[in-house]
Amino acid sequence: MNTQEMMRIIDSIARDRNVERDVLISDLEQAMVSAARKYYNSLDTTEFECVIDRVSGAMSLTRHGEPLDMPIEQFGRIAAQTFKQVMIQKFREDERASLYDQFSKRVGEIVTCTVQRYEGGSLVCTIDRAEAFMPRSEQIPGEQFHPGDRVRCMILDVRDAGSQVKIVLSRAHPDFIRRLFEVEVPEVSERIIEIKAMAREAGYRTKVAVSSIDSKVDAVGACVGVRGTRIKNIVDELNGEKIDIVRWNDSSQILIQNSLKPAEVVEISLCFELGRATVVVDETQLSLAIGKRGQNVRLAARLTGWDIDILTPEEFNKGLDTMSETLRGVEGVEEEKLDRLAALGIVSVFDVEEVGSEVLMEELELTEEVAIAMVNAASERARVVAEQQAKEKEEAEARRMEEEEAARRLLSGDGPAVEVDESAEAAADAILSMGSGESSESGSGE
Repeated sequence: MNTQEMMRIIDSIARDRNVERDVLISDLEQAMVSAARKYYNSLDTTEFECVIDRVSGAMSLTRHGEPLDMPIEQFGRIAAQTFKQVMIQKFREDERASLYDQFSKRVGEIVTCTVQRYEGGSLVCTIDRAEAFMPRSEQIPGEQFHPGDRVRCMILDVRDAGSQVKIVLSRAHPDFIRRLFEVEVPEVSERIIEIKAMAREAGYRTKVAVSSIDSKVDAVGACVGVRGTRIKNIVDELNGEKIDIVRWNDSSQILIQNSLKPAEVVEISLCFELGRATVVVDETQLSLAIGKRGQNVRLAARLTGWDIDILTPEEFNKGLDTMSETLRGVEGVEEEKLDRLAALGIVSVFDVEEVGSEVLMEELELTEEVAIAMVNAASERARVVAEQQAKEKEEAEARRMEEEEAARRLLSGDGPAVEVDESAEAAADAILSMGSGESSESGSGE
């Protein structure tokens, strides 16, 4: 046996597979013991022992503590096959353990991987000779890669799946943006600027709330960078995904106001019992505050942890008036109690119904009978208001459909629009013919 050649092969495998050299040598020792047991048809696990010198590669095989009386080259084909199978199995187990240890320490780290292929919607990549995959749920919608492309992503999870190690990658996770900020904004990686909260809809929009522990450092300005260079690098990496940098504030009202920008907020009413914020904005700011398909207010709610309702001043005042009108009819409810209700962020009959009588008793110092009467009155009025709102919604939808249908018919040249045109044309012809008649009469008179 060429021991030097064997040791060179072991060193090469240890480097290529990132496995400890001593572990591979121990595997060889176990494989040799298995081969000896196979040759002698032994079931005793302690009968044979193999020791390989870590420097020279010299092998010593003993049986019951005595040197074996025959060279291992004479074990034959079956024992050699056993040796080979055990060695391969052990090497693979060591490689899996090494991969798991290596990548489990790198969870949450940004890596650059090479795209290989798509399998059932999942993107298969390689990282440092290890195979990883990105499930469809962790991909940014609309992104498409080709074999050989280099992609930056985050190691989301590492799983030991028995026969293999599964490395899960992500570009859609909110922490991917957090890591990008750490790369592009040194103040974030140095913990001078802290990312306090984050809400993301991958591929569309992200809101990031930041604060600075150093009063001399502007958190928002540092994240945006000179002429927007820092945030532009992150946006380019995300293929144009919008990123809103929000200034963090411990005051929930100010934080909600900041999170809804660029919309201008008129008033914010917080109901801690319901975890709800009623935000009043002008009619001109309503669509801006809600955002496309409700995205702006939805992300603001997730960022702040509050359930946010956007209302116009008219809607807000109408809800307050309806609540006041309803509860004034309850015996024992004074104007001062209604003012306290509004101060608690309870601004509609729906809110009164939802908080229940116990909260009213505790906050307004009411008797149980009065609190229950208020909730019952609010519930009855809430049903009426809900029916009215549903009816108004149906009527508005019907008007919208009629307007769309009229516009469609006008553009296509069908229906009444054509009749009007024809009648107008006939009237014009009649006027012209009358004019021509008059002129001929005057001509003949002369």
